[in-house]
Amino acid sequence: MNFEWTSEHEQIRDAIERICVPFDANYWLHKDREGGFPHDFHQALADSGWLGIAMPEEFGGAGLGISEAALMMHTISATGAGLSGASAVHMNIFGLHPVVVFGSDAQKARWLPPLIAGKEKACFGVTEPNTGLNTLKLKTRAIRQGDHYVVHGQKVWISTAQVANKILLLARTASIEACRGTEGLSLFYTDLDRATIEIREIEKLGRKCVDSNQVFIDGLRIPVEDRIGEEGKGFNYILHGLNPERILIASEAIGLGRAALRRAAGYANEREVFGRSIGKNQGIQHPLAKSWMELEAAHLMVQKAAWLYDQRLPCGAEANGAKYLAAEACYHACENAIFTHGGMGYAKEYHVERYMREAWIPRLAPVSPQLILCFIAEKVLGLPKSY
Repeated sequence: MNFEWTSEHEQIRDAIERICVPFDANYWLHKDREGGFPHDFHQALADSGWLGIAMPEEFGGAGLGISEAALMMHTISATGAGLSGASAVHMNIFGLHPVVVFGSDAQKARWLPPLIAGKEKACFGVTEPNTGLNTLKLKTRAIRQGDHYVVHGQKVWISTAQVANKILLLARTASIEACRGTEGLSLFYTDLDRATIEIREIEKLGRKCVDSNQVFIDGLRIPVEDRIGEEGKGFNYILHGLNPERILIASEAIGLGRAALRRAAGYANEREVFGRSIGKNQGIQHPLAKSWMELEAAHLMVQKAAWLYDQRLPCGAEANGAKYLAAEACYHACENAIFTHGGMGYAKEYHVERYMREAWIPRLAPVSPQLILCFIAEKVLGLPKSY
């Protein structure tokens, strides 16, 4: 095994870091205070072609893998942009992967170029209020009427819906009673018609500049040509976006943890108490050293999961494991960064309190740590299903 970065990987890291330079800690502090989607940051990445990093070259993308996409998202987060910066482009990187894999050439030509160019923004409409992660029990219904489907239902925790003009929507095209296994759900990519969709923003703990929402759909008309693949096969299609999402958010979490660790080490070297740097104290050193090891170990799992995915090999356990380990390592690093700063860690101007709030995101989403443990217990260890 070779753990050395290729020259291509170094070029990706360096290019993303250069783009992020104008969007410094004060930029993200302002966004955290005032809100408002970071359109200028999103467009800067689009103008340089990075929104299509894992999309086919013939449609304007770079044709690279999830490994490279994970590196890109890690770099964004690690600059100090954290989850505020990463979440602004997260959906563009993984969300349309079912279109890349299962969409027709005509659909790809119609949908991918404007997304890559930053002319369109998409949101991801799967989760519902009363079903959570029990995706096979989704209730949002799409009923075919001639050359259209008419959709009614609700979605929740839909990021960027305030600014999106497209939605990747999973809806039921057959009743639960009429279906077996994973059948009955269909996947659509269509216009977010605000005449038939009401969007209510959810006030939340962190990441104020990237909105999260409740979405109420009442009579949305979707042309048949906006359906991806076969009717009733949408659940299988959406799975091709879930493992990449876990890998990407794990990589973002590691970047956030490393940003926190860097600030903590810098503060520990500069801060003097009783005539000596607090960085000389093992009570400061050891927690930070432990966080470094935890982040490094989680990063190895991310790299393994991404490599498996890019080789078209099974990676469910590794992707879920990477997400779990990275989220925990990130959280502990952010916590230790606040402890290192002491009372100043509670002050916004030192930035680590924002990191701490954002560290909850990869712990909670897109799947809970408890369900990941259940998945590993059942699928890897062969234990009975517990839910």
